[in-house]
Amino acid sequence: MEEKFSLNTITQINQAQQKEIFSILQEFIELEHLYESASEIVKTQLHIYDSEFGVKFQRNPIHSIESRIKSPQSIIGKLQKKGLALSAKSAQENLMDIAGIRVVCYYIDDIYAIVELLNMQREYKIIKIKDYIKNPKPSGYRSLHVILMIPVYLATQKKEVPVEIQIRTIAMDFWASLEHQLHYKTNSVVSESLKKELQNCAEVIADTDLRMQDIYQQIYNLD
Repeated sequence: MEEKFSLNTITQINQAQQKEIFSILQEFIELEHLYESASEIVKTQLHIYDSEFGVKFQRNPIHSIESRIKSPQSIIGKLQKKGLALSAKSAQENLMDIAGIRVVCYYIDDIYAIVELLNMQREYKIIKIKDYIKNPKPSGYRSLHVILMIPVYLATQKKEVPVEIQIRTIAMDFWASLEHQLHYKTNSVVSESLKKELQNCAEVIADTDLRMQDIYQQIYNLD
């Protein structure tokens, strides 16, 4: 017996699909709110540290703080690349960089001081550190990457949310920003000679960072 599909049947299928799509979208909206909340908590804490330094030592260790939350499209793309389920739950369980914060400091010592302060917070938990300052990438990239687990207290429950924090000096940020534009934004192939030149620039900038910190320590007798 041949099965016949009526217009009502097609409408029901479409409605079911629409309901599923709406449900997925709602999950990602809630996910975005969760990670934005975690990001705000970290930024507030960093501002408190910076303000406290200003009161106690008459200087601020932090030059700037920027944040970003990955878009649903970016999250889905990363899940696909990893061969993972395309859902908000899968993203939360498998991706550590949905919420990202970039902290730009004045001196190298400030970077490690901030990490130490974050580590002293009982409610926070550092779950991963990648130190590209002591161990730069082959390209010359320098920065300290920290994955920090943050408790977010919602109306009816508590959620643990990972936030990726990249901490670097002004000089490191200058190099990283220009290198990113040159290497990625142009979609061009960088020759070996230019790669070497970028590495040389990174070394010069790193040496300048150390010299500026040494000058600061001598002026303020912070040995």
